[in-house]
Amino acid sequence: MKPLFTQGPSITARLVVFALASILLMTADHRTHHLEALRGALSVAVYPLQYVVDLPVALGRWVSETMTSRHKLLEENAALRTRQFVLRTELQRMAALEAENLRLRALHESSTQIDGRILIAEIMAVDLDPYKHRVVIDKGADDGVCTGQPLLDADGVMGQTTHVGPLSATAMLITDVSQATPVQINRNGLRAIAVGTGATDRLRLPHLPNNADIRVGDLLVTSGLGGRFPPGYPVARVSAVRHDPGRPFATVTAIPTAHLDRSREVMLVWPKGHACGADSAARTAPAARTRP
Repeated sequence: MKPLFTQGPSITARLVVFALASILLMTADHRTHHLEALRGALSVAVYPLQYVVDLPVALGRWVSETMTSRHKLLEENAALRTRQFVLRTELQRMAALEAENLRLRALHESSTQIDGRILIAEIMAVDLDPYKHRVVIDKGADDGVCTGQPLLDADGVMGQTTHVGPLSATAMLITDVSQATPVQINRNGLRAIAVGTGATDRLRLPHLPNNADIRVGDLLVTSGLGGRFPPGYPVARVSAVRHDPGRPFATVTAIPTAHLDRSREVMLVWPKGHACGADSAARTAPAARTRP
């Protein structure tokens, strides 16, 4: 009876045969290079298999690099956003400082035209009542400030102090409904009273006859009457003149020259001969400078 499985060469014999065949092939390839074409064909044949085997590794490497790059880009983007915010904040601060410098320069240039002592103050608070136009400044009796003292900005009269504390003072603006400022037309000297309307951009001049010589664009300056304001300071510029034949008086409105709703720095003035200047001369010497 034949066995089901015939026994072939032993494993050792086959190993020896394959080893000898490998040595012979390597020797022949090294000397004659006849197997280059076969090697190239085999490389082409096994390339898809190599690509498939290497694909998971390459995919993992690509995902890792992509995630790392995305994380790095997100970090750089966040850092750039933070830097941009800081730079914008610094730019706004620089713009504010530049505007403040311009205002202070304008105040300084205006102060050279004032005959008397001056003191620069800053507005601390504004009354929110639409009819009570009052501000609080950071200078008071300790700085020589007194009640009734004129308050100006770089462009004209703003008002006068009404209450003075040791460290601060309250001033009423010229547009307050209870404020009346004696003025005169700079062009011809015609006197009038500028009365507050409750609006920061408008004054009215009541009781001017229809035949009064007043025109749109006329500059109104303080007349000095009543001793409340020294003469010659700009107050407003006439914006409208209306003559009504049925009324005895003309309707005249004017726009204040001072920036009542924007100024932050103001000047307190001690004009020569003003009662406030005489009473506070000793106290204001360190804080205010004297004009020749």
